[in-house]
Amino acid sequence: MKVKYEDLIKNQTWNLVPYPNEQNFIENKWIYKIKYNSAGEIEKYKVRLVAKGFTQKYEFDYEETFALVKKMPIVRLIIGLLVA
Repeated sequence: MKVKYEDLIKNQTWNLVPYPNEQNFIENKWIYKIKYNSAGEIEKYKVRLVAKGFTQKYEFDYEETFALVKKMPIVRLIIGLLVA
């Protein structure tokens, strides 16, 4: 989890900012998963930080919570779908 957190900071995925008292914020949680190989042995441990989107209020903070992260394979896929 510490390595994943350091990667998020290093890649500038998001910035820590002061909490505004007049606005709602979306909570998050860590999801852990164990990946197994075909022999049933542990291949690797995975961790992911996810937002608890169900805490959003529709007309209060629903529209401004998504931040697009562009990665070249995704951009190529979208362009390929548009061309086809």
